[in-house]
Amino acid sequence: MKEWSSVLKNEELAVLELRRLYRERGYAQFKMSKFEEYELYVRNKNFLVSDHVITFTDAGGKLMALKPDVTLSIVKNSKLQAGCVQRLYYDEKVYRASRTDHSFREIPQVGLECLGDIDDFAILEVLTLAAKSLACISEDYVLDISHLGLLSALLDAMPLSDTAKDAIVSCIGEKNLHGILKICEDEGICAEQAEDLRALVSTYGPAERVLPILEARFGKGEAAEALGQLRKLCRSLSEMLPAGCIRLDFSVVSDLNYYNGIVFKGFIKGIPSGILSGGQYDKLMSRMGKRAGAVGFAVYLDLLEELYRKTGTGYDVDVLLLYSDADAPGTVQARIDALIGEGYTVSAQKSCPEKLKYRTLVRMNEKEGAKQ
Repeated sequence: MKEWSSVLKNEELAVLELRRLYRERGYAQFKMSKFEEYELYVRNKNFLVSDHVITFTDAGGKLMALKPDVTLSIVKNSKLQAGCVQRLYYDEKVYRASRTDHSFREIPQVGLECLGDIDDFAILEVLTLAAKSLACISEDYVLDISHLGLLSALLDAMPLSDTAKDAIVSCIGEKNLHGILKICEDEGICAEQAEDLRALVSTYGPAERVLPILEARFGKGEAAEALGQLRKLCRSLSEMLPAGCIRLDFSVVSDLNYYNGIVFKGFIKGIPSGILSGGQYDKLMSRMGKRAGAVGFAVYLDLLEELYRKTGTGYDVDVLLLYSDADAPGTVQARIDALIGEGYTVSAQKSCPEKLKYRTLVRMNEKEGAKQ
């Protein structure tokens, strides 16, 4: 029997491996319709990556939307039991506007959500699965981790308007140090507090180097609790994962109205933007009337196309077989069957299609078989 890797695309192999990874750790698959009631997204539009949503009116007159997000549907439909954790994974497509040309796209996503009585073990499990998810795609990966408890402690100590606070969080995500200091100056924030923010955003590196620096500067008050949790999680991760794959990066932020605690983003070599994003979203749970915690992440599979194109693995077929009208149909089919029997994928054509990517060109009048 032929290996699956010789039949499936790289994206499909990644999905199979990710689903196996989640299932063996007790995550059940969550399946949903392509659409949800539009009201769900209106109430939580700031939680969405984009507020552009495709809508339509169903036969009953209800306004519906093609789903731009999966997490909101999972939270809405979650059946939680006190003292327990519900573990779910999904393999779905979401519909969002492109950040470049603003046209709507169908984006494949795989991810997981852990909801209920969330403790440090549940957070550690999700962080570990996030790292292992990246490793399923590439051995050359980095998982950047932050803690919003530390950022919130600094911001709450400042007399900032809500607008200014949101603007600072946006600047932090862009690593815009000048913008942060300018907002602090406009808001009348003292130089010492502004410098604390600048120092936090500038901090990046392995936990064993970064944490002592942070603890020396922020090791008191509310920030100390966040740093303590971060140290404990990083110590456990260092024992379970390869050295060098975990970094602390406090420019990793999310909307403070929805997220809290640990947030993270995953990168692999060859793709400039994050291919994985996640974190704790207890505040979203509360906003949706759920008395529980939650943590999860999503893997953006559409970005894999760029990786496989750059690494030269994006062939449509192994062999392009060229034949002519002089070749008997049965002879052409026999040649195709022989090539397939040798383990190749084959496209038979009379001339070379412009956009077809193939490893080897074979003509019917050649006697030897295709060679890689």
